[in-house]
Amino acid sequence: MVSANREMVVYCFDTLVAHYNCDNPPPPAFDGGQHPLFVTWKKVVNGGEPRLRGCIGTLEARCLINGFRDYALTSALKDRRFPPIQAKELPFLECTVSILTDYETALDHLDWEVGKHGIIIEFTDPDYNTRRSATYLPEIAAHEGWTKIEAIDSLMRKAGYIGPITESLRRRIRLTRYQSTLFTMHYTEYVSYVETTRGVALAIAGAKPSNH
Repeated sequence: MVSANREMVVYCFDTLVAHYNCDNPPPPAFDGGQHPLFVTWKKVVNGGEPRLRGCIGTLEARCLINGFRDYALTSALKDRRFPPIQAKELPFLECTVSILTDYETALDHLDWEVGKHGIIIEFTDPDYNTRRSATYLPEIAAHEGWTKIEAIDSLMRKAGYIGPITESLRRRIRLTRYQSTLFTMHYTEYVSYVETTRGVALAIAGAKPSNH
């Protein structure tokens, strides 16, 4: 089984840096393979709690190299919840890559473990008779301190449902659970990695040079 690793995060940073420099990223130092994946960007300011700046991925298996290249940019620049990340924000960023595994159809909406499983919910909106779906990665519910019910209710809102949430509606949810491996790296670690392994200092258009 392929696990998320440092080289995958480096490639995401490489891709974003290349975008700002109107260049192509160096070839990745990991193999291809097909897996569902996510790329998450967070911003750390003044040593505080990292704040989400973008998170987009796919629940379908994709070539890892193409997938990380595409979603590194999509999550950084096209997450509709946030303005696009600017080059000057790079020194404050941390990137997490997730590879999703072990998809299982749950028995019901409570058949999963907080902190272990990511969840995908699908249900019919009774007000509009439309199908709705959304997902949370495994770390989300635990990080927010949610119970299973709180996570489910939040996910129903994320899916765009605005009506009353009732127990009978929850019981009609089709839930798929999954697990993931993840790897997180801060920009300063990325800079050190590049200088150590490639023997070059990073130069980024529109960003201050990193202080080392």
